[in-house]
Amino acid sequence: MKKTIVTILFLGFCAMNSFAQTSDTESEVLQLSKDKWQWMADKNVDKLAELFDAKAKFVHMSGTWKTPEELEIIKSGSIWYKEAKVHDSAIEISGNTAIVWNRITLVAHVRGNDVSNEFTVTEVYQKQEKAWKMLALTFSSVRDTHEIRK
Repeated sequence: MKKTIVTILFLGFCAMNSFAQTSDTESEVLQLSKDKWQWMADKNVDKLAELFDAKAKFVHMSGTWKTPEELEIIKSGSIWYKEAKVHDSAIEISGNTAIVWNRITLVAHVRGNDVSNEFTVTEVYQKQEKAWKMLALTFSSVRDTHEIRK
C-alpha cells in the first residue's frame, strides 16, 4: 500500500513537472513570436537573421521566398511591417517543434502604399541546440471574424 501511494505521488509530481515545462516552453516561443513582430517593425534584420533558419520559407500574398530574400525585403523596406496587432494566439508543441498561429491585423507599407490586412499567420519553430529557429512563416488572408480554435 505504501509503495502504491509513493508511486502515485511520484507520477503526479512528474506529470505536474512535465506540464510546467510545456507551459514554460509555450511561453518562451509565444514571446519569441511577439518579439519577431517588433523586430520586423523595427527592421532589425540582425535579430531576425538569428531567428530565421537559413532554409526558412516565407509565404506571402505575392509569393514565396527564403530567408535571404525576406531579410533583404525587410532591410530595404519594400515591405515594412509597421505593426502587427495580435488578436489571438494558439500554440502546439511536439518534441522540438513548435507551431504558432496568430490572428493579426497587419499594418504594412507595401510598394509605396500603407495597407491593413487580416491574417492568420502560421509560424513553425524548431529547437536547434539551445535556440529556437523559425522554419516557416505563412500568411493566410482571413476575415476579421476568423477564430483560432484551440
